[in-house]
Amino acid sequence: MELSTILILATAVCVLGFFLVIAFALLKIDPVLESIGGRGESYLAKLRLGLRAIERETSHLPAAAPRINYMLGVVATGLTTVDATLGGAYAALDRQPATAEGKRP
Repeated sequence: MELSTILILATAVCVLGFFLVIAFALLKIDPVLESIGGRGESYLAKLRLGLRAIERETSHLPAAAPRINYMLGVVATGLTTVDATLGGAYAALDRQPATAEGKRP
């Protein structure tokens, strides 16, 4: 046999051994992982169910976001108008002369 053939076979055996070790390790930790999140009574399972519920409850938001943004823009325009009106009222009040007691009417 050539050297390259021997190296290929050795590599294949090593890869097979590596996968066997991984499979053995996964089989060993499977009961621990099952106790952490496999059933409904663990904290991780409850967290998973809660996150799934939040995802389901908020799934409509991407469709509603453009309308919400548009309405917030309308509100911002209205508030800018209110600000200008109040600014004008304040300026008019500021121009009023003070009374003898130093108070404005």
